[in-house]
Parts: sequence; structure tokens; C-alpha cells
Amino acid sequence: MNKSRTQASDQTSDTAGADGSLAYLDQALWKRFHEAESTDEYVAAWLTLQCSILPGVCAGVVVLGAPDEGPYAPVASWPDGAVTSPAVSAAAEAALGARKGIVNKSDDGACAAYPIEMDGRIYGVAVVEFANAGDAELRSIMRQLQWGCGWLQANLRKSEYGIGAGDAALAVELAALVLETEHFQEAATAVVTELATRLHCERVSLGLRDGKHTKVVALSHSSQFGESSNLTHAIAMAMDEAIDQYGALVYPQRDERQVKVDRAHAELAKISGDRSICTVPLAHGGELFGAITLDGSDAELFAAEPMMSINRIAAFLGPVLATKYQEDRWIGHKVYKSLMTQLGRLFGARYVGRKLVALVLVGLVAFLTLVTDTYRVQATATLEGAVERVAVAAIAGYIIEANVRAGDVVKEGEQLFRIDDRDLRLEYLRWASQKEQIQRQHRDALAQHARSEVNILRAQLDQAESQLTLVGEQIARTRGVAPFDGIVVSGDLRDQLGAPVDRGQILFTIAPLNEYRVALQVSETDISEVQVGQQGQLVLASDPSRVLPIQIEAITPVSSVANGRNTFRVEASLLEHADFLRPGMQGAARIEIDERKLGWIWTHDLAEWLRLWLWSWWP
Repeated sequence: MNKSRTQASDQTSDTAGADGSLAYLDQALWKRFHEAESTDEYVAAWLTLQCSILPGVCAGVVVLGAPDEGPYAPVASWPDGAVTSPAVSAAAEAALGARKGIVNKSDDGACAAYPIEMDGRIYGVAVVEFANAGDAELRSIMRQLQWGCGWLQANLRKSEYGIGAGDAALAVELAALVLETEHFQEAATAVVTELATRLHCERVSLGLRDGKHTKVVALSHSSQFGESSNLTHAIAMAMDEAIDQYGALVYPQRDERQVKVDRAHAELAKISGDRSICTVPLAHGGELFGAITLDGSDAELFAAEPMMSINRIAAFLGPVLATKYQEDRWIGHKVYKSLMTQLGRLFGARYVGRKLVALVLVGLVAFLTLVTDTYRVQATATLEGAVERVAVAAIAGYIIEANVRAGDVVKEGEQLFRIDDRDLRLEYLRWASQKEQIQRQHRDALAQHARSEVNILRAQLDQAESQLTLVGEQIARTRGVAPFDGIVVSGDLRDQLGAPVDRGQILFTIAPLNEYRVALQVSETDISEVQVGQQGQLVLASDPSRVLPIQIEAITPVSSVANGRNTFRVEASLLEHADFLRPGMQGAARIEIDERKLGWIWTHDLAEWLRLWLWSWWP
């Protein structure tokens, strides 16, 4: 501790100047700091020292108030009487709200703020404002501010536990030792060594509770010791003895009215050479987590008045050591302890809400694990006609009549369209007149018995009749009729009257009524589950309240891209017909696979995606 004071003093002198007057001022600040009687005087002295030690600080303030409630008000500022700037106020509010240290940067400088927290409650915040600094300097300033706040916590704890002035000074110095060291083992050794020196003990030991037994972790004036030695084992047994009886234990006992079990202490005194032994448990958060064992040759070392001081110092030092120990543990141990703590709260007393949540989760897991349901594969669906016929232009010509359009219901033989047949009719009349002329010539040749001419005219007559038959059929084909009762799926010629059409051009598509098939688009992730013969349900957008049964008829082994994903076409037949059905209607279908667990049904998509992702990234 004296070393840290010297370092702080040197740093203060360096930042202030090199003349002897400032060195005297440094000593005066430390004297003012240690002799402060009230909290306000103590905080003011601390802030002056802190701002003198930190490089580049131009202002500082300490804000205190009722723990976690407020209101928080400034109790000290540096320089004395300086008005708090908006940047400092903003940093203080941010640290109080976040409950952790923060650094606010600006073009003019930066503000570092660290909350003064004790036993999970916020008592206030310390803020310093300084000029621009690099990241390394910011980290150093923030670390120094964090360590410095330990002095304020110690002063507040002194008021809370009622520690006297001498005890407070020792407790603050011990807390500073803990905060200054990087690792817990170093802090524990420094604390027990300082206690042994200041309390004039022969030996001071620190132990931590590990399960049902205590393990000695530090001995005064010794950085290494044998954990399996008889002395270490005896000290650990004495610590267990005091912790199990929930109170300090002194051997030999002085109060005959309060007799406690001290067999382990008697054994430790025998091994140590008949010294006086005192063990004080350490508490944090309402639980005993370790103990300090002191032994000395002076019979009055553990009298009533010294024991009161030792108990107060231990009560003050316990939470500091516990926090340091917890922060120094490796991450696996922290996770384990946190898990054990949560399990203890779950299966122990109180925490009814947590138990109810756990019961709900257990019930949900059991429900998902035991209850089964029908697993269904979802797919988009389109209604198509089972058979589709097309009406084409039998001849090239011009549309002069269009009687239907897409969506119309037609009867068998109903005229759909008509092509201009005037040229064909003229052609028919030409051949008809030519036939009559040939027939007259044929009769004249028969009358004159011109056999050769009769044969020629008969051939010409057959040709004329064939042409008439051909033209007549072409005239008949200019009228397109419905091949069966059905619905026009596609085609609308009303705005194309007079437009030319080519021979074989498709004009209308007709599908029969009440004969449909369902085209399903099944995702490639589910296609392996689908088989011919499986049944399912179809719901169309035109009537979502009507559920139609379907049955899988065929699976097309060719994929296509639909809505940004690969799908396979699956054809299904309708097992039930309805009057509102029309080709082209769309909807959703669900194909029934088999019975499976609800947990698998709800999570298999995510599990398969994770499996595929892990496989793709696995080396």
C-alpha cells in the first residue's frame, strides 16, 4: 500500500510540477484525504487527488445520492467551485443509466464516468473531463478511475458497517491492495501479509469454501505453500469449524457462557506451538464463502475489543475479496457457477415465478415429445382441366364472327367462331356451274354415241364433283364448334374481327366440365416424402371455406424454379367435385405423409437447414 501511495505521489508531482512547494501540496492532499471526518470531505479530497494523478484532466465531479433511487447531486467538484459542464452531466447520466463505465468523446475532448456501485446498488458516479487522448491513454485513465472508485466504495461501506477511523483506514488500504492487483492470488497473499503485519500476528491465512470444505488459498509472508501439509490441512479444518457454526471462533475461548466446538482450533494451536487462534468467516451476498484465520503468541491479541475490529474489517473486506475472486475465475468456472446458482434457485426455496416458467417449459417439451400429429407437406396448387381440346383455324382467312371468350361455358356443337367464306362460296358456285356444263356435254356425247368423248367428260364430271365436295367441306370448316360440353379456357377474338388467321392457328382452348387435375409445386426439400397414392386436401382461393380431397397420381422427376426456389410438379386428382371449380384456379394443398412427433414436425425444417449449413462449412 505504501508503494502505491509513493507511485501516486510521484505521478501527482510529475503532473503538477517539479518544485518543492507542489511536493508539499501532495503531502497535504494525502493528509487531508486520510484525516477526512465526513463523507463530503473525504470525497472532495479523493477527487482532488484523482484529478491530480490522471494526466490531462481539466475538470471532475462526484455525484452521490440514495442507492438506486436518487436524486443524485454533486458533492464535490474540481477545481473547487467549478460549474459542471453539460458534457460532464451527460456522461454522468449515461453511466448511471448503463450501470457501467463509459467514455463520451467530442471534438473538444472526452469525459470518462464510472458508477460507484456496492452490493449491486448504485450510490453515485465519478466523472472526469480531459483533453484529447489516444485509445491506450483512454484505457489507462478508465482503469485508474475504476480503481480509484474503490476508495469511495470503501468510505461508503465504512459508514454502512460502522467501522471506526482506525479500522476504516486499514480496511480501505486492504481494499486498495485487492483492487490494485491483477489476479486474485496476488491480492489474497498481499491482504493476509498486510493483516499479519498490521495486527501483529504470527500468521494469517485465507481460505475459500469449495463445496462442503474450505481450501487454503493464501498464507502471510509466503507466496507458495504445501496444500497437502499437516499445517494447511489443520488450518482448513479450523476454517470449516468456524464456517459451520456461522460465526467467529477464538481459541482458547474466553466467554464460558457461549461454548462452541473448537476441536480443530485446538489441534491447529497444538501444531502451531500453543498459540492463540482466531477464525472469522467472510460473507458476501448473505452467504459465507470463506474465512480468515489469525494466530499469534500474544494472549490479548484476540480480546473483546480487538475482535470487534477484526470482525468489522472482515465484514468490509469480504465482498471485495469475493468480487475479485469471481472476476479472476476462468470462463468455464463462471458458467458452471452461474448454472449451479440458477439450478439452486430453481429447485430451492422462493423464486416461484421461475419454477412456474420451468414447469411450463417441461410441459411443453413433454407435449412436443409425446404427442403426435399427421405430418403434411405443403404445396401451391393450380387447377387444370383433365383433357384440353383446341379449336384451330381450318383454313386461312379473316375472322368475321366470335361468339365466346375465355371463361364461357359452351355446349357440344355450339358455334365458337366463323371465318369469312365468301371466296369459298364463289368457288363452290363456279364448280357447280362447271359441273352442269359438263353434264350437258356428257348427255350430248351419249346421244351421238361418241364413246371416247363420253369417257373424257365423265372424268371431268368426277373432278368437278370432287372439287364441290372439297369446297363444301372447307365452307363447313369456317365455323368452329365446341367438341363437347365444357368451358373456354383461353381465347378471345372479339377485338380481332376482320383480322387474318393462318391455317392451324389456335383460336380457343376448351376443357370439359367436372373433369380436372391438380398441378402441385412441391419444394425439393419435401419431394422425397411424397409418393403416388397419398391423399391430401386442397383449398382454393376462390372459396377458402371449402376443403377438397385429392390423391397423388404422378410425380414429375424434373425440377423448375418457382417463387425463387426449386420445385417439382406433382399431379393429383380430385376425389370430390364442386360447381364453382374452374380451370386456372389457384390455392394451397397439403399432402398427408404419416404420423410423427409434434416436436419433429415444428422443428425439422430448421434442423435440416442447420445440418446442411454445418455440412457445407465443415472442413
